[in-house]
Amino acid sequence: MKRTREIEKESEIKSAIEELSMLIKLKPTGDNHDRTTVHIPTKPFIYVCSLVIQVLDKIGPTMTVLRQDIDQNIQKEANEGGARKGASCSKASVWLARSLDFTVALLQRLVADPGQEMEKLVEESYNITLKPWHGWISSAAYKVALKLVPDNKTLINLLMPKDETYDTLKEDMQTLISLLVPFLEEIHSVLILYGLDKLKST
Repeated sequence: MKRTREIEKESEIKSAIEELSMLIKLKPTGDNHDRTTVHIPTKPFIYVCSLVIQVLDKIGPTMTVLRQDIDQNIQKEANEGGARKGASCSKASVWLARSLDFTVALLQRLVADPGQEMEKLVEESYNITLKPWHGWISSAAYKVALKLVPDNKTLINLLMPKDETYDTLKEDMQTLISLLVPFLEEIHSVLILYGLDKLKST
């Protein structure tokens, strides 16, 4: 598959930047969004989430719970389509969006303070994005995973492609953040529109 080969040639971050940039170029102009036309762009949404999974795979067993959760939600979203096609798919959309919220929060903190302990960066990101929606089972699983988070240098090395400098990686992360934030704002506005924004887990 062409897209798989392309991902192998470049970093997940660069691939996500390319996908989101393409989405912006193809997005219709004008202010003609109403309740009947508002939707989540499923294919780009799933693709960007799948890139997050590849990053989690690089980190190793530390993020297994989050990785499995994202993967299951991608399968639901891909198999069932848009938010109007059932509760299962609607929940998948909500949790995929929140997983990307967590990713953005973590990248923002990593860019702002690369010297900060990774465990603290992950905890801060979790507290503002996922924790408000997690019940005690999910919170307990997170606490176990937090103990296994790699250090900053290890994570940065995993994210950085060969022959690339940290400055280039930092620039890529900032670009990705600048594209993901408005993309997620649109997705959350759709979730609010359909009354899905308050959904909690066990």
